[in-house]
Amino acid sequence: MLPTRPQELPPTAGLPLTLADLRPGRATLAADIAVQIGVPALQLECSGTACLLLTLIALRELQPQRRRVVVPAFTCPLVAIAVHQAGLELQLCDVRASHFDLDPTALRAVCDEQTLAIVPTHLGGRIADVDDAVAVARHVGAYVIEDAAQTLGGRVDGTSIGLTGDVGFFSLAAGKGLSIYEGGLLLTHDPSLREQLKQTSKRVVPRRLGWELRRTVELLGYAALYRPSGLRMAYGEPLRRALRRGDPVGAVGDDFPLTVPLHKVGRWRQAIGAHAAGRLPAFIDQLTAQAKRRLPRLRQIGGIDVLDDAPGESGTWPFLLLLLPDQTRRDAAMFQLWQAGLGVSRLYIDALPDYAYLADIVPRQDVPNARDFAARSLSISNSLWVTDDDFETIFRTLESIVG
Repeated sequence: MLPTRPQELPPTAGLPLTLADLRPGRATLAADIAVQIGVPALQLECSGTACLLLTLIALRELQPQRRRVVVPAFTCPLVAIAVHQAGLELQLCDVRASHFDLDPTALRAVCDEQTLAIVPTHLGGRIADVDDAVAVARHVGAYVIEDAAQTLGGRVDGTSIGLTGDVGFFSLAAGKGLSIYEGGLLLTHDPSLREQLKQTSKRVVPRRLGWELRRTVELLGYAALYRPSGLRMAYGEPLRRALRRGDPVGAVGDDFPLTVPLHKVGRWRQAIGAHAAGRLPAFIDQLTAQAKRRLPRLRQIGGIDVLDDAPGESGTWPFLLLLLPDQTRRDAAMFQLWQAGLGVSRLYIDALPDYAYLADIVPRQDVPNARDFAARSLSISNSLWVTDDDFETIFRTLESIVG
């Protein structure tokens, strides 16, 4: 096991907040980001998961005879929790071999006249194949919801992701690029659907002062501690404690409550996000340049599959997502690197059917490709705090294990 770095690197590249971001201002976050990414309008909610939940409630009201929501078998557990809270039926779809995209054959096998929505996921800044999901959805009369929680700023042929399907959403959670600690942005190109989502939010989402106060305190903590000098206490030590007790799910933060909180986002948090948003495009450009410089180095290691953009795609780069040849070597790499403070982590621990705490809401299903992806994947932080020396240490460790 490598020695622990004196200062902790984050597992993802979040945009650090500055003291100037905390000053009072106008609550224009959603409008400012809409202009920035070139979309008609964005609807601000208290989390990306809340965006998904509200969308499912709205679509359920439009097509009450349909109850089934198709999701990738390798995705965030919060997706399954939102489907359950919406009173709908979760339908898993296996992913493509060595990828996170919905497998085309499996997708067609699980979609029918009971399907309400298909949820392709833009994973870790990489861009999903939404076109195939749209083709299947149109054939069976379903909707497509783009889960772009981790990919705010991603584009396909110059157009923001989230507009190919019927609805898309981004997350503003801690570490997800721009953050107000918890928040989410909904978008759709359909004016009538936009109005439906707005009215659903007005009806369903309450003003809850306690939750907003909690998120404000958490955001201030994020502003103070999201830097290498503070992350040892806020992230590194909890991670190592979870691993010592044999709890990898807790180590990566996959252990979520089974109820999604809903509440209005306060004006001050919106203003903080609006102040920080002006730095987001340049920050994404810096992350992209750094990733493109480091990806060829990783590809020198035979047997490692590095996920990248396809032609016409411009994803974001919160981290570099790798697949190692087998679980044995992935686990060996994680043994060396996970606790070293170098920003190496795992995206999700399991395929959805394999989380014990989700057993009552996720159907048991054979999803071999999703399980293989979970077993072989790891992530390397693309934070600007990851120095070339840090990256070289990671590279040499992977080279010695895989090569």
